[in-house]
Amino acid sequence: MLDEVVGVALICLVPASGTSDVNSKETAMGAKRGPTLRAQWLGKHLRDFRESAKLTLKQAGDYLQRDAGTISRLESGVIPARVSDVLALLNLYGVGDQKVRDGLEQISRDIWRKGWWDGYATDSLGGLFDHAWLETRTAGIRSYGAMVVPGLLQTRDYAQAVIAAGDADAPGEQVERWVQFRMDRQRVLDAESTPNLEIILDEAVLHRMIGGPQVMRGQLEHLSQAMNRPNVTVRVLPFTAGAHASPEGSFIIFDMPEPYSDVACVETRGGAVYTEAEGAENFARAYDSLRSVALTRDESAAVIRGAVDRLRRARGRSM
Repeated sequence: MLDEVVGVALICLVPASGTSDVNSKETAMGAKRGPTLRAQWLGKHLRDFRESAKLTLKQAGDYLQRDAGTISRLESGVIPARVSDVLALLNLYGVGDQKVRDGLEQISRDIWRKGWWDGYATDSLGGLFDHAWLETRTAGIRSYGAMVVPGLLQTRDYAQAVIAAGDADAPGEQVERWVQFRMDRQRVLDAESTPNLEIILDEAVLHRMIGGPQVMRGQLEHLSQAMNRPNVTVRVLPFTAGAHASPEGSFIIFDMPEPYSDVACVETRGGAVYTEAEGAENFARAYDSLRSVALTRDESAAVIRGAVDRLRRARGRSM
């Protein structure tokens, strides 16, 4: 099974700056764009097959009429592997399983497939390119938001406040560029093959006054309206749940179609960390535990409407 081949790696991608919906800097402007998650994914499996075949980098390079350094860069994802090279290396390594071959060929094609995010190449958004790609490829997204509303459901004003607060030194035009990238990511929810989005939102997020009362009310109203979408589910993790399965904070799980295995992502100030296989399963278990103590959809909708009403009443008293 290809899942058994693809789903074995721990993949970490650490760009120069943070790439989070919690942190604002999606990477420093002008920084060099590093290896993509897709290229790292493919390279790891090519290395595994080469080592299983007991071949050296030089032997693989000689077969492709390349040097050993080039093969090393293919395996690390620094150089994206071309489809013809992937198929040739699979032949050399004696990989005959057609499902495995088809799966790795598909990954190699995905590496070269352009997306809407390529228009942002000059901004060097680093790991957010991988994040955007995963959002367009996944069948479903499961997200636990401990600090802020996840980016796919943020309003522009709320996103502006989150991003500006996370990097007070960033020039206004760069902040606006990061905001626009986040807004463009949201188009995936209107795509023809839209993923199912399921969010567990910590109740604290409803009370954290980001951008002021007016911005916060607009965000909560937007969240309430988003819950009417057939592909969006939002459930609130109440304060009464007490200690829970993710004291470390927010995370995202991408339910990927073949040939990919499911991927979990944790955003940090230092960058995004992606993990598959047992790592992703560990996050899935944590998510299931959170869901077991979260409010139902209807209860959550009522709590969010209540938060909106409180802000409306507070505005009325201040006038």
